[in-house]
Amino acid sequence: MRNTKKLLKNLDWTFVALTLLILAYNIIILSSASSNVLSSDPNFYVRRQLMWIGAGLFAGIVIACFDYRRFRKFSWIIYALANLLLVAVLFSPEKKGAHRWFDLKFMDFQPSELAKLVIIIAFACFLYQRRDKLGRFYNWLFALAYVGLPALLILREPDLGTALVFIVLFLVMCWIGGMPGRFVLTLLLLLCLGIALLFGALYVSTDGYQHLPEESPAFLPLEIYQVTRLVIFINPYMDPLGAGYNMIQSEVAIGSGGLWGQGYGQGSQVQGYFLPEHHTDFIFSVVGEEFGFAGAIALIILYLLLLLRAIYIAITAKDQLGSTMVAGVAAMLAFQIFTNAGMTIGIMPITGIPLPLLSYGGSGMLVNLICLGLVVNVSMRRGKDHFFIEE
Repeated sequence: MRNTKKLLKNLDWTFVALTLLILAYNIIILSSASSNVLSSDPNFYVRRQLMWIGAGLFAGIVIACFDYRRFRKFSWIIYALANLLLVAVLFSPEKKGAHRWFDLKFMDFQPSELAKLVIIIAFACFLYQRRDKLGRFYNWLFALAYVGLPALLILREPDLGTALVFIVLFLVMCWIGGMPGRFVLTLLLLLCLGIALLFGALYVSTDGYQHLPEESPAFLPLEIYQVTRLVIFINPYMDPLGAGYNMIQSEVAIGSGGLWGQGYGQGSQVQGYFLPEHHTDFIFSVVGEEFGFAGAIALIILYLLLLLRAIYIAITAKDQLGSTMVAGVAAMLAFQIFTNAGMTIGIMPITGIPLPLLSYGGSGMLVNLICLGLVVNVSMRRGKDHFFIEE
């Protein structure tokens, strides 16, 4: 009982309150964004989302009660299982041109979402167990292979957006986990060089982004539609009714919202169904159109406060293992928020990355809330305690 009181005393209630506020924002926005998706049942997606929020909060509470330091005992097991699921999904029926989902009848389960949670936990344990040997080059290569394997499997689905999340997780967690800065900086410079060479090659192959590519360059492990998205990011008006349509309509929706928005349920682009996927990938456009610049900024501030609180928890964590786990969660959320919001206003390519805690989706909502439960887990175990024996 005394231990329970101490855990609750350490619980970061501000972090919990911010999470609940964003979830409330989710239901308000989704009830408008999804009302015209299924005309026979306007509230279908809201009810489903509430179900996943409930399941996610329960799972988050469960993981918060399990001391995160015990994950070290079976981190390799969950890592192996996650990779087996990523291999298995490659043989699943194709849906929307990809092999990303298992049809469980009551939901489409996406193993790549679960893999993000597993990598945050398992890779943090990997780094912690080698914390005194991370300066050795072979451990750096081992770490790269450890995260690279699931990233390559996800890229094979294909799912470029989630694979990019793994790159961000690797860089941030290596830095926080004690990897020498020269290794992290080297990989970051190589990544920047690769991006520059990629867009340079696309510039040449499309005559200065004047037409769409006819095929994917041989040196890229990407499908043609993924390469097209990168080109369209530079100039969406080269194909305004095709590949560039989503980005253009999203910018129109956000621009039409002005300062205060067109009003709840009154967005012309959303309610007129000019903007596709407005309850999933482009839900931030709904915020901008119906609640305007003020509503969008309010949401971003909530996200920013949540991330800052996570950073505070990482800084005050009991050990480097907890710091690395929380840093991984914060990095994942920050990258997805920036990428999703950025693509809706045209400053990032369309990658299919959903907006955390806001886009409709069972696997994503469940995993994100479990990740936040992991942050709560670390926050509850700050400070000196006597009820866990270090191995």
